[in-house]
Amino acid sequence: MSNHLLSISDLDTDRLHALLRTAEQFKNARYRGSELRGKTLAMIFEKPSLRTRTTLEVAAVHLGGHAVYLDARQVGLGVREPVRDVAENLGRWVEGVSARVNKHETVAGLAEFAGVPVINALSDAHHPLQALADLMTLKENFGRLAGVRLAYVGDGNNVLTSLLEAAALAGLEVVVSTPEGYEPDAGLLERARARFVRDPFEAVQGADAVYTDVWTSMGQEAEAERRLRDFAGYTVTPELMEAAGGEAIFLHCLPAHYGEEVVEEVAHGPRSRIFDQAENRLHTVKAVLAHYLGGRPWSG
Repeated sequence: MSNHLLSISDLDTDRLHALLRTAEQFKNARYRGSELRGKTLAMIFEKPSLRTRTTLEVAAVHLGGHAVYLDARQVGLGVREPVRDVAENLGRWVEGVSARVNKHETVAGLAEFAGVPVINALSDAHHPLQALADLMTLKENFGRLAGVRLAYVGDGNNVLTSLLEAAALAGLEVVVSTPEGYEPDAGLLERARARFVRDPFEAVQGADAVYTDVWTSMGQEAEAERRLRDFAGYTVTPELMEAAGGEAIFLHCLPAHYGEEVVEEVAHGPRSRIFDQAENRLHTVKAVLAHYLGGRPWSG
């Protein structure tokens, strides 16, 4: 298995469940440990962040380590210095690197040359840390992952890609609904044994959870006006949640654009679990650092 976590596909089923078990143990115990004592995590950020930066830094501290925030504008990643040179420098100073980047090739380049574990904290292609928190939240609510039906409504983006990769490992039943031109990769849908439908009301029928994300992600601002038109009819409303059934929960990776992909009434309603997801980012990130940087065994 890879020493890096660049995508959920870098895991197998055993490692995926090991991370979730560790995260659950950490959460239940309000865990503070020493797995990262004397170790430093470098955190490179090309994109702004609330949840990712905070949870990575807090997780490192909770495990007895230290995190160094590196603004990519100051580092000049790929501009002032080539990605390879940045990676080879960091690999001589720190025990791990996390990177929240515009292009997946950047985090892949860091992994190729750093010589220490590299964690993808978001790229245009994948968001594995979010998917782990999503799985943890689903398991908390339903007591299992296999057979849980997740309806994803909206943009076929990096969040959906990681969810589909996770579904393939965990046995989630995923139904995807996007407007024309925003579909996820067909091969990925097939590997996840996911179903695609165009109509969001059809997609949520019988769903245990309804998931959405922003229609215009960071870096796509120039497309915002067109996307608002293209995604008309894909807003998660109380009516859509009712179509899913009375027990369905609502998920969103945040931040939310209220009135676009979801209305505030749903996001802050009794069926919403968005802040559980946000909390679980801390516990799953802590598990990732403990296993990848801290040497915590994958079994046992």
